[in-house]
Order: sequence, then structure tokens, then C-alpha cells
Amino acid sequence: MIEEQFKERWSQLHGGADVEGVVGGWLRFSYQAARVCAALRISPNFLTFLGLGTAIAMGLSTYAAISLLLLVISLFFDGIDGSVAIVRGSESKWGSILDSVADRISEAFWLYMGWRLGIPAWLVITMWTVASTQEYARARLASLGHSEVGVVTPTERPVRAIFMAFALLFYIFDIPGTLQMSYAFLGLLLFSFVQVMRAAKKVLTSRG
Repeated sequence: MIEEQFKERWSQLHGGADVEGVVGGWLRFSYQAARVCAALRISPNFLTFLGLGTAIAMGLSTYAAISLLLLVISLFFDGIDGSVAIVRGSESKWGSILDSVADRISEAFWLYMGWRLGIPAWLVITMWTVASTQEYARARLASLGHSEVGVVTPTERPVRAIFMAFALLFYIFDIPGTLQMSYAFLGLLLFSFVQVMRAAKKVLTSRG
């Protein structure tokens, strides 16, 4: 599979999402990494479990710097599992479900670390709930026979990871403002949720 075919398939699996700009840059890297994993016969589900395992380790680590490193490693594994499935031609509904469940558990451990850094429990629980409900709405729409909502919100999963990375950096370098940043991010999460719900309603209304 050449890179253009890979990008086209990735877009189809993500509701016709754009593959240019930053996304295109990531997909170029992901494609090359997926080719290596495919050549080594590393399965997508194994990468999903590696991503989940490192996310759990990140949330339980007692050192913020190590947590930051584990966050990056977890994102790498999580980011290429689907790419490996595309390159190998082994996409499956089971793999998709496994990946989604692993993502929700991983983000719970991200935000558990956020609580350990001093973000109030009610705030991290609310952030996780809003983000998870947004992803559930997309998955539910797909289960009804519609493509995933193609709208790209300001708080997609990589951005949620960036928020966590900044929280860790603020802690490591003793920079104030983590709580204020958390409130602002919750506002963005709520805005993103509304975006997805409006897009979902539009899809359901137009297609009956």
C-alpha cells in the first residue's frame, strides 16, 4: 500500500476527515512507522495494549518527568495501531472497539494524574465525562449506519494529551496557572461537545 492509498483509507475510516496540514504530517510519519511494525509482524491490538499499559503507568508514576515521557510513548503506540491495521489490511470491528475502550481508560489515567497534580476531582471527572460522551456520540452515530462525524473540534484526543503535557510541564517547572488552564480547557471541551452534537443532528436530519 502506497502512502496516498493509506491516507485515503484513513480518511474514509474517520468520516472523510482532511488529510492535509498537521494531520497530513502526522500521517506521513504514522505510515512509515506502520510499515516498520507491519514488517516486524507486530499486530495492531498488541500496540493498543502497549498504549494502554504505558498510559496506566503514566497515571501511576510518582515522577512527573517520567509521566511526561510515558504520555508521549503511549500516544505513539495509540497513534499507530490503526495505521498498522490499514497497512496490513486487517481493520476489524473488534479492533475498533478495543481501541475505543483503551482510549477512554487511558484518558481516565491521564486525568487521574491531573488530580494528583492538584486539579480538583470534580473538574477532572467532568472533563473526562464530556470528552467520553463526545466520543460515544460519534460511535453511536456510526452504529446507526452513518459515517463518523467528520467535524474536527478544538479538543480532539491529541489536544487533550497536549493539555495533560502542559499540566505536567507546569508542575515540573513550578509554573502557576494549572487550575485556570483547566477551567479554560473544560470550556473548550463543552464547546467541542456542542459542535459534535450539532453535526450529528445535521447528519441524522439530512439522511432521515
